[in-house]
Amino acid sequence: MPDRLDKISAAPRHSAVDDVQGIAFGVTMAALGMHILTHMGFVTGQTTGIAILVAHLTGLPFAAVYFAVNLPFLGLAWARLGLRFAVKTLITTAAVSGLVALLPGWLELGRIEPALAAILFGLLFGIAALAAIRHGGSFGGLSVLWIELQDRTGFRAGHSQLISDAVIFALAALILPWDKLVYSALGAAVFALFIAVNHRRDRYVAA
Repeated sequence: MPDRLDKISAAPRHSAVDDVQGIAFGVTMAALGMHILTHMGFVTGQTTGIAILVAHLTGLPFAAVYFAVNLPFLGLAWARLGLRFAVKTLITTAAVSGLVALLPGWLELGRIEPALAAILFGLLFGIAALAAIRHGGSFGGLSVLWIELQDRTGFRAGHSQLISDAVIFALAALILPWDKLVYSALGAAVFALFIAVNHRRDRYVAA
């Protein structure tokens, strides 16, 4: 174990180029996941789910609502995790919002089997979240709290995600058909499981 910890502490840090490509990859995966999510009329947890519900109830564009919902959490990100993390999170969130707004004109989706769509958006969200986290950023919102909680207490970010999802899904149950709610829950479970299994610092040695 000491040898393993020594290797982690001695690992080289990501370069600026590493961070740019890693976050760009994460942004692309997240936007694709959101494109599938909104195309299918599903919901999910975190601020993405909140934004979907607000957009559904108000008729406002999802991309704009997503960015606005995440803004209040940037101050928390700065206070808890530093200016660098907050700036990366702002850039990441803005980039995702912009790409989500553009994707419908670039990528027209047709019929997708609902279960497959749910699994795809769960995996895409998970891959995107890990890419952002491992390069010092996030997609904002509640994940800032859950990442900080995991790092301080060891309580898995995926478990915290499940608890917050339950509240959002309870609200979504009031406005969504039951079948969309079931498939949405499947996608959220895939995402949470992916993060719970893969977001472990001892399995990733780059700083």
